[in-house]
Amino acid sequence: MSKPNLRDKLDHRLFNAIYSRNLVYNACWEDPAVDRQALALGADDTVLVITSAGCNALDYAIQGPRRVYAVDANPRQTALLQLKIAGIRKLAFDDYFAVFGEGYHPRFREIYHDALRGELDEFARAWWDKHWTWFASANASFYFHGLSGIVARSCRAYFKMRPKLKHALTALFQSRDIDEQRVIYDDRVAPLMWNRAVNWVLSQQFVMSLLGVPYPQRKLVEAQHAGGVSGFIRESVQYVFRQLPVADNYFWHVYVAGRYRRDCCPEYLKQANFELLKSGRVDAIEPHTTTVTEFLRGHDGAISRFVLLDHMDWMSSYYPEALAEEWEAILERAAPQARILLRSAHENPAFLDTLRVGPERRPLREVLAFRDELARSLHVGDRVHTYAGFVIADAPA
Repeated sequence: MSKPNLRDKLDHRLFNAIYSRNLVYNACWEDPAVDRQALALGADDTVLVITSAGCNALDYAIQGPRRVYAVDANPRQTALLQLKIAGIRKLAFDDYFAVFGEGYHPRFREIYHDALRGELDEFARAWWDKHWTWFASANASFYFHGLSGIVARSCRAYFKMRPKLKHALTALFQSRDIDEQRVIYDDRVAPLMWNRAVNWVLSQQFVMSLLGVPYPQRKLVEAQHAGGVSGFIRESVQYVFRQLPVADNYFWHVYVAGRYRRDCCPEYLKQANFELLKSGRVDAIEPHTTTVTEFLRGHDGAISRFVLLDHMDWMSSYYPEALAEEWEAILERAAPQARILLRSAHENPAFLDTLRVGPERRPLREVLAFRDELARSLHVGDRVHTYAGFVIADAPA
């Protein structure tokens, strides 16, 4: 990444102003089914995952690792994970699914005050004391709140204004096989969804900031895609709806419908997995509000699995020194042959080639063993498909 210019700095300040006051992610936007295949979690594994909305930390805990450290610098994301954990411990499944599956429970105020609030830390209590209504409106699902929820709610309003498109999307998610999906998408969805106005909206940095995409990531997309951000999003959507089954694609379904279905939802919202978590596996999760580097510097044990999402994209532009420090902390705490997953807006993130680590300042690509073929084979099945790059690397033995 080039040195940030004045436009970059202004966009960064806007992103920070939005991020520092809000819950950004109300659902995780990384496919844990892909991660599970790459991680191959066992009972002795310890996992560090960036919290985001907490869905994937819960997903990994279902697999039964020894510990899941959920780390996020945004305390509102930690507050959401704490609320989910509290619900697993205190609620019956039907109530839990209403809250986090439907995004609405008619008695949520009572449930919150009587069962959940006492399980939260001070910040989480203060946050949900002000925002419990997000789960209490039959007309506005939880999944239409938070920054990403604003975009989802805007899209839903747009679909309502275009009933043919709304009906086509409903039919798409009810399709029975990929051949039927392709016909519906090609004939009924694509001609109505993509136009000059939609392309313009998707190209605006303010919209990207609401989705948690800072300006450096937008620049990475624009650098490798002739159609810019809107063209990349269009290709991603087309791939998902023409190449992958929609029956279990809860990522896109929740933002169209505002709720999950019981047969199309994250693993933690399936009753058998909910009961596994409730029986004790949820206790493996430790939420931490801090940076990855700060957590690792204060942690004594070895970590065998790292799930780092895409935060290194913007760190490589705005905070390259901090990114180098983070990698030093990762390698210091990584267990022998620890597996590291990360995602990027670029197919081949440049920072992986430029970073040097350790006392000998060796290139990162010489220190880690990159599993490029495995990453490519798994990435084709990613049900989200909004990241160009998926990286799997192993620490030294």
